[in-house]
Amino acid sequence: MTVVAGAFALGGILLFVGLAAAALLAQSAGSTGAGPLFDAYIWRITRFTLLQASLSTFLSVLLAIPLARALARRTSFPGRIWVVRFLALPLGLPALVAALGLIEIWGRQGLVNRVLAAAGLEQPVSIYGLSGILIAHVFFNMPLAARLMLAGIERIPAEYWRSCANLGMGSFAIFRFIEWPVIRGLLPGIAGLIFMLCATSFTLVLTLGGGPAASTIEVAIYQALRFDFDPPRAIALSALQVALTGMLLLVLKLIAPAPREGETSGKAIRRFDGATGVSRLADGAWLLLAVSLVGLPFAAIAYAGSKADLIRLLGEPAFRRALAMSATIALVSATMSVVMTALMIRAERLVLSRRRPGAAARLFAGGIGASTSFILLMPPVVLGAGWFLLLRPFGDVARFAPAVVIAINALMALPFVHRVLAPAMATHASRTAQLAASLGIGGFHRLLWIDWPGLRKPLFVGFSFAMALSLGDLGAVALFGSEDMVTLPYLLYSRMGSYRTADAAGLALVLGLICLVLTVLGTAGEERSPEGQST
Repeated sequence: MTVVAGAFALGGILLFVGLAAAALLAQSAGSTGAGPLFDAYIWRITRFTLLQASLSTFLSVLLAIPLARALARRTSFPGRIWVVRFLALPLGLPALVAALGLIEIWGRQGLVNRVLAAAGLEQPVSIYGLSGILIAHVFFNMPLAARLMLAGIERIPAEYWRSCANLGMGSFAIFRFIEWPVIRGLLPGIAGLIFMLCATSFTLVLTLGGGPAASTIEVAIYQALRFDFDPPRAIALSALQVALTGMLLLVLKLIAPAPREGETSGKAIRRFDGATGVSRLADGAWLLLAVSLVGLPFAAIAYAGSKADLIRLLGEPAFRRALAMSATIALVSATMSVVMTALMIRAERLVLSRRRPGAAARLFAGGIGASTSFILLMPPVVLGAGWFLLLRPFGDVARFAPAVVIAINALMALPFVHRVLAPAMATHASRTAQLAASLGIGGFHRLLWIDWPGLRKPLFVGFSFAMALSLGDLGAVALFGSEDMVTLPYLLYSRMGSYRTADAAGLALVLGLICLVLTVLGTAGEERSPEGQST
């Protein structure tokens, strides 16, 4: 039954994406668009896309490693849980709102440049162009990478740390022999995810790129559809983007080491390392740097939002309708995303656990693994355009808008939810499979008494990630939004377009607070984890 449900989820994903691509291909077949699909401009933006995505990925991962180590070693300092929750906030923040906060800090008249100008430097930092894109991508992706690494380090069995203490291993030795093998196993997946997010970044590049010299393939796809309505060129660009990122994913898949799960007796985790003054100072410096990097733009957003008339804004019928619409879409899409991901992961493991899985079983498992990454290669604007063409013959497209937006949001959250659930479910299965089999527990009772207590935390984390992503989405809603379907990001974008900047700042503050609440709910229970958590 689980395999059938997983196959049904995989088939639904492929059908949804395939129909959108087929609609665009059919439209391109009847198009009279002329001119070369690839010219010097396309090749130039291709090189820039690869450059900015590679640099963004490298910087995000490089900075995330010491941050994850610092959070893993400092298990009980005051406010730790809020630092962990804070790192999830950029993920759910609309890119447009984040760009405004970053400009307040890194812009020409921003805080950083004012401080540096006071020190005698003139315009030392520019937020526009490659530097601005890198700053924005690190702001979004460094916390994500750190959280995924932290989850991997926290799954290291407690016996490892006790052995390290008994052997007198230092900080560097612990990193080399205990933490690095775990992080190295996670790096291909994390780097691939961040690279695809940066390669398909749209709003940030459009806002901070500064012109054609810093444009990407994603922006060119949008321009081909929005301004030129040239589907053949958009499809060719999408194929180019899929090919480039697909080759990278294949390389990462080939070099990725097989995950290893350590045996454990389930004792409480206690870290004995990091007690030296140098370690405390280094960990504190990394935590302060991360909180500053993420927190200052939020402080700028909060300051600007506090000057808005929030009481009037919250009392407006348009705001209440937008809030209800956003909450409904986010709740349904997050539920769909978590359920589909869990079913596909479970089906993949069941198929591969057979004594001699055949070619069909391996193909099915490979399809599940690839689908969660492949969906990132299909920009929401392309999916939305395809379904717009499909639904247009059936009358008013706005009638189908909620269902299409929910489906697109659920698919866009799949890669994030998969990277949270897959390692957690693998660890849980390796530690409980034999016990459950020996006790003869299966079906609903296994789900209630074994799976739910062990997987409740990653499920909540994945659900909160998916809800935050949906709440901050503007891409799908931008195509299907109307007077009858207004979400909070769409309302914010409308207020900015009508130069009601105070209202836009107030809405940005509300969105940030909602994302904070979601991260609090998603990390509920982590307050008890540092020293007393059973593995």
